[in-house]
Amino acid sequence: MTDTLIDLDRSAIDRAAFAREWEEWHRAHETARADGHGFLAVTGLHWLDGTPQRIDGVPGAWSTGEAGPVVDLAEGEQLELDGEVITGRHAFGVLAERSGLDLRSGRLVIELAKRGGNDIVRPRDPEFPFLTRYAGTPTYVPNPRWLAAGRFVPFAEPRDVTVGAAVEGLQHVYASPGEVEFVLRGETFRLTAFNGKAPGSLFVLFTDATSGLTTYAANRSLAIDAPDADGRVVLDFNRAVNLPCAYTDFATCPLPPAENRLPVGIEAGEKTPIDRQAA
Repeated sequence: MTDTLIDLDRSAIDRAAFAREWEEWHRAHETARADGHGFLAVTGLHWLDGTPQRIDGVPGAWSTGEAGPVVDLAEGEQLELDGEVITGRHAFGVLAERSGLDLRSGRLVIELAKRGGNDIVRPRDPEFPFLTRYAGTPTYVPNPRWLAAGRFVPFAEPRDVTVGAAVEGLQHVYASPGEVEFVLRGETFRLTAFNGKAPGSLFVLFTDATSGLTTYAANRSLAIDAPDADGRVVLDFNRAVNLPCAYTDFATCPLPPAENRLPVGIEAGEKTPIDRQAA
């Protein structure tokens, strides 16, 4: 199938309009990233087990077991979940993998989630110093040369793909519907793809020859619109973005599968953050 892939004709692209559209997209992406209860506001990563533990600044003693996470709130303590006030002992039930709940306490949002089979608590504080001093993420200058024509090649059946995580010893399992085959600067590559947020859309995790030099060493992510009726897609590496682990050690981000380590340098998209938060 690779011999039928055709590289994009970039000569017809209005470069000024291309740059404006990219700028609007990246500004919106940065605004969402710097939300007062986003990942830049995470103050800690707390792993739950059978022993109740208290977390600085967070009401309650937190634990988990076969029946799921539980919080025991002392007299005078309370949390809010979906507009309802919680007091005393509250059992949340078993959480699904990669799911979570957001509880509130004053200005804090307390994320209760399951990652890699483990229940975790991550408080988010809009006054956290790393968030308040965040000044943006450096990027390469957008350039149409980093647009790539491709095709989605589905598997006969979705495959479970196990990948590592930013946290040592943790693993994630994602269902992959297939691969994305694409041409970039005359060379053909394939990347294992995962399901994106929008129906039919995809995303890929990857590293390349810039990783650990100008871009974040562990991973970057690229969203891909749903393939057309013939399976065709366009990869715009100008929109390659950092995952939360590029900013904080309190993230459990997945790492790319081994086959998604590109041997070429993708000098496009987001670079390593200037002011990475160290846990």
